[in-house]
Amino acid sequence: MRGFFFGLVLVVALVFTILSIRPGGIRRQLRMAARRFRIFLWLGGIYLAGSIFIRLAFPEGAVSDYGPPALALVLAGVFVFIGQDPSPSRPGT
Repeated sequence: MRGFFFGLVLVVALVFTILSIRPGGIRRQLRMAARRFRIFLWLGGIYLAGSIFIRLAFPEGAVSDYGPPALALVLAGVFVFIGQDPSPSRPGT
């Protein structure tokens, strides 16, 4: 049990170390992580609704088999596109 807690503390320390050395400091990085988490929750809800729709509308067949993974791939692509860091604005503009 001590090993688990030691590993947990080590992972948290590693995350904070990596986030602090990235440009903009830790506050900006945590803000970006919160933004990505909100995007993840929205896309997860869309996946859940889409998966339920696929299972109810097409209980059998290829759409029922390949629809949810295809939807997941599309939403993963959307997450990669939307979850990017915004371009840094120059001061004074």
